[in-house]
Amino acid sequence: MSDAPAQTPAMEVQEEAQISVKDPEAFAAKYMPDLGHDVKDFKVFSWPINGWKKLEKKLTSPDFECGGHKWRILLFPFGNSNAPPNDTVSVYLDYADPKKSPEGWHACAQFALVISNPHDPTIYTVSHAHHRFIAEECDWGFTRFSELRKLFSVQEPHTRPTVENESAEITVFVRVLEDPTGVLWHNFVNYDSKKETGCVGLKNQGATCYMNSLLQSLYCTHYFRKAVYQIPTEDDHPSESVSLALQRVFYHLQTSDRSVGTTELTRSFGWTSLDSFLQHDVQEFSRVLLDKLESKMKGTKAEGAINKLFVGKMKSYIRCIDVNFESSRVEEFNDLQLNVKGMKNLYESFKDYVAVETLDGENKYQAEGHGLQDAKKGIIFESFPPVLHLQLKRFEYDVQRDAMVKINDRHEFPFEIDLDEFLDESADRSSPWVYKLHGVLVHSGDLHGGHYFALIKPDKDKRWLKFDDDRVTPVTDKEVLEENFGGEPLNGVPTAYQRTQVRAMKRFTNAYMLVYIRESAIDEVLPPFSEEDTPAHLKRRLDEERMQIEAKKREREEQHLFLTAKVITDETFSQHEGFDLASFDDKNWPASEVPSFRVLKQETYHVFKGRVAEHFGLPANQIRLWVLVNRQNKTVRPDTPIPENEPTLTVEVIRNNMGVRQTDLRLYLDIIPDPAKPELPSQSVMIFLKCFDASQQKLFGAGKLYMTRNSKLGDLVPLINERMRWAPNTPLKLWEEIKPGMIEILKQKLSFAQCEIQDGDIVCFQVDISESQAQELEASGMDSNPVKYYDFLQNRVMITFRPKLEEPSDTHPEFPLVLSKKQNYDAMSMKVADYLHHDSIKLRFTTTNHQNYQPKHILKRSLNQSISDIIQPTYINAGTTVILYEKLDVSIVELETKRSLRVVWTGIHNKEEGTFPFLLPKTSMVHDLTEHLAKQVTLSSGGTGRIRVFEISKDGKSQKEFTGSEMIGNIPDPVELYAEEIPHEEAEADDSDKVISVFHFSRELSRTHGVPFKFVLKRGEKFADTKKRLSARLGAPKDFGKYRFALIQVSTFKQPSYIEDEDAIYEHQFAPEDVLGLDHVDKSGKARGGEKAIVIRG
Repeated sequence: MSDAPAQTPAMEVQEEAQISVKDPEAFAAKYMPDLGHDVKDFKVFSWPINGWKKLEKKLTSPDFECGGHKWRILLFPFGNSNAPPNDTVSVYLDYADPKKSPEGWHACAQFALVISNPHDPTIYTVSHAHHRFIAEECDWGFTRFSELRKLFSVQEPHTRPTVENESAEITVFVRVLEDPTGVLWHNFVNYDSKKETGCVGLKNQGATCYMNSLLQSLYCTHYFRKAVYQIPTEDDHPSESVSLALQRVFYHLQTSDRSVGTTELTRSFGWTSLDSFLQHDVQEFSRVLLDKLESKMKGTKAEGAINKLFVGKMKSYIRCIDVNFESSRVEEFNDLQLNVKGMKNLYESFKDYVAVETLDGENKYQAEGHGLQDAKKGIIFESFPPVLHLQLKRFEYDVQRDAMVKINDRHEFPFEIDLDEFLDESADRSSPWVYKLHGVLVHSGDLHGGHYFALIKPDKDKRWLKFDDDRVTPVTDKEVLEENFGGEPLNGVPTAYQRTQVRAMKRFTNAYMLVYIRESAIDEVLPPFSEEDTPAHLKRRLDEERMQIEAKKREREEQHLFLTAKVITDETFSQHEGFDLASFDDKNWPASEVPSFRVLKQETYHVFKGRVAEHFGLPANQIRLWVLVNRQNKTVRPDTPIPENEPTLTVEVIRNNMGVRQTDLRLYLDIIPDPAKPELPSQSVMIFLKCFDASQQKLFGAGKLYMTRNSKLGDLVPLINERMRWAPNTPLKLWEEIKPGMIEILKQKLSFAQCEIQDGDIVCFQVDISESQAQELEASGMDSNPVKYYDFLQNRVMITFRPKLEEPSDTHPEFPLVLSKKQNYDAMSMKVADYLHHDSIKLRFTTTNHQNYQPKHILKRSLNQSISDIIQPTYINAGTTVILYEKLDVSIVELETKRSLRVVWTGIHNKEEGTFPFLLPKTSMVHDLTEHLAKQVTLSSGGTGRIRVFEISKDGKSQKEFTGSEMIGNIPDPVELYAEEIPHEEAEADDSDKVISVFHFSRELSRTHGVPFKFVLKRGEKFADTKKRLSARLGAPKDFGKYRFALIQVSTFKQPSYIEDEDAIYEHQFAPEDVLGLDHVDKSGKARGGEKAIVIRG
């Protein structure tokens, strides 16, 4: 027990003479609010205190028992603060002797501590709290329980003080509460989901909790998991195959002891990391994922599993009242969307779903062969699937606010529901249609975000669990139902307490999706899961990966025992173009690829040298290793050969004593020409040579030479000519590469000693060229000597050029170029133009955001900025600077008088066939644009040849057509233009036809996608025939059978009114904004609503 127990802010109450401390039931009722948990035991313990001012600093009361635990009061009569003034009293409830309790013990207690007058129990000060007592937190209470002066003085309206004649009574009221889940008030430090529940969670990638909750629900549906495992994936790659990635997630959930990542799965969907930070609609995600898996299951053992599990049938009907006529259509459904608003519970929502509408009066039904008739219109179910997904419509359109809002109304749902009464008379009733609750997916928050988690009963005999991203905890029945009904909490907590503790948390937390399993199918849907159900190839593959991960983990843990040795050879030097012998820490350039060795620090040099020799295929006695050091001028050069005559010399000692100021050990491999003479030549220096080739504009390593210190620099010339196979008398110029920015010419008459040249120094040579040759090189933008070229190397930067408007291709490649930060826009433009074989004046460049490479600023040619200014900020590493380019048909200068426009062509069948760029004088009319477009697109043979140019309305539901006489310079920027071929049907429509707008959406009206179009309605035509013409207008899409059709009355803000085959929508009195909506899944990923559509590609 610590001397500084944990504390709760004191809620001090100086009470009037009403309730007595000696009346425990009344006292507890007033000061200990009902927290909504069952009480295991309730005890009151009193402890008299005398001679207060002479008490010890710290006292403990006798022990008392409550709820199977021993407790005591801990009192600091003058405060539990190390610093004066000691003017307060500190009181705590203390768990007595925690060391004798079993490991992992805990007790959840609610308590009130009271100091009262020993003669008048209505004079007191009280504070209450609740706490989970554990070994690490075995005392809890109030450091500032009360000021001493208040206890010792008379307080209004009393006539006596609380502590009278230095005597008082300290009482504690303790309720030990039941903790059926074992996690009540848990702080979840070191919590182990697997140990406590047998299950593990899924990691959240940013905003993927909606996905995690659904995946856990599907994983716990054993039949579904088995079906996913039956998809053949032996030859798949996880980041490209949804099936394999999902199998891997499921297998990890089965076998892992820790939470499981989903990055691989989202990557297989084709999602970027940005997609993982966008919250999506769970119902849409569910539909898209199941569609994808259904297609993957075709032709495999698992074919039909998704339909068998999740698909039911409903019948939409119109039944005449007075004549024997019925029009009906049977449709399949994967899930049901049920109304919450105005519905008390799930039963009422089902009643509402099948509610019958009477068509009479002006709304009579046109029955084929019977004329206008009174009729009943409704929906009845033919069958429900074994696993029933119910989407509760928590998000709806609010007319007053003109926006989507979240419905937080109370809506109750049961553990069991009988759906028999909602079935057609002809339904198969051989087994009862009783459904048991299996999963509750919960949303906590509002329309614009929040958090998702799932409550699932993994099989019929297990307890309910809460899957909240990476944490899985047991939950009570109340937490499954009551806490997710929505509305205000109904747990009897007093209002003041509720306001601070409960309401804020609960108010926006409610169920939005329910999973029910048919009772008669539970054994088939949730069969026991065995080892054989997991594919052997998956187990083998993942076990191998797990072993590799363990090996890497061990490697990381043992990292401190190893160091990395990097070895430069003459070959790596010859390929290096830059300063020193290799590139290690250049911020603007990638590091050189040099052979690396992971070496035990305690390995002897003799053993290590043998490994290096073996790696390079050389005898150990033919190599000498030099240590590279960081010189004070920030260059990295060979400094000293490692001594061969110290058998106990370790690699760590070499690194620490010889390779100072570096973590890695950097070495140069020196090959000894004659192993019989291993010693270095006497009085020699090791000189490295670099050749500058002016005609090729290249600098490269040309090996090394040993020269005596007193020989002349000019003595290098014949040796270099021989090495380079040049004529013996070829004149050379020599420079010393001292450091970046310091390249000095060498006088060939001086000796190496006079020039202070030492081991590891670099001499750069160039064939001497005439003044005229030098001028010629300079005139063509090349460097005539190494000094200038070294300056280029010091300022070089690699920039990736990427097409701005197209995907990279042969005609619009993505490519890197090396430029100097000192060069300007014109030089960059020329280099890019040379690469692309395009006129530099007809190139336009745009900088990008260095985090996501999105376009930032168009570069102005007139400013002719330096590359340094263009690529700001300068700290970006090489290879990450991206500049976008556009190939223009006209010069940038001309652009200023012209307007650049792009038109998306949707042809005759409302499909985005291509995007066409145009650059036209700003004074051109839209009809000029139409003429240019007509020359580039393919119009249908025998078509009207007429083109309509339009924008899409803000809500995505209709076209805003141009008349043709608008001047393109006046069209606001930015603009998305579309064009389509006007079909004969529309061009030839007469006064009896109606031309309406049609748009695409996915379930919610706000989730529009695709491009709206015009369509002709014919008088008297049944919708069954209208659909055929719609299909033809859209080019007969494959999934047209899954489309649903709705009449959208914008002015009345009605929910979509779905159309039956027998309807004749021509008869509807169309207001200007009324439109026809095509409800189908968006497979383009180009949703127009506020939320990006979910697309799964893998």
